[in-house]
Amino acid sequence: MNETLKLLEERRSVRSYENKPVPEEDLKQIVEAGLYAPSAMGRQDAAVLVITNRELRDALARENAAVMGSTADPFYGAPVVMVVIAKRSATAIETGSAMIMNLIIAATSLGLASCWIHRAKEELESDFGRQLLEKAGYDPAIYQGIGNVILGYDKGPLPTARPRLPGRVAYLK
Repeated sequence: MNETLKLLEERRSVRSYENKPVPEEDLKQIVEAGLYAPSAMGRQDAAVLVITNRELRDALARENAAVMGSTADPFYGAPVVMVVIAKRSATAIETGSAMIMNLIIAATSLGLASCWIHRAKEELESDFGRQLLEKAGYDPAIYQGIGNVILGYDKGPLPTARPRLPGRVAYLK
């Protein structure tokens, strides 16, 4: 089977991580793959904030959890959080989502576990989130949160894929 197709089929959303740092070189390769995601009209409106600092990661986790009304770690102990943002536009969600998928597939190709975590929009609308964007050099009036990608080494076996549901394809010839 083609290696890319194999990665797409074997990728899983992991919700349990080892407390082990991800090598900087791996992060750079994953980010590079994200930057090559398709974007509306080639505008490249999505960007990514790579958070490896534990204190900052934990503060972001608290913001995310607060949106859910929870105190649990929504990042499941993952040591890295990549926050995908995009310029506010009619295609921001699509452009940012394409970047997220490239990040996830690149992580899988390097033997890392990942999971797409929602609520980045709400995280970055808080005072904390606006300050985070500004610290990273992005104007909160221009950029919005799209999603979080958590990365690390999985703790335990990967989840088993659910069977694919029937009736989700129609070939029109």
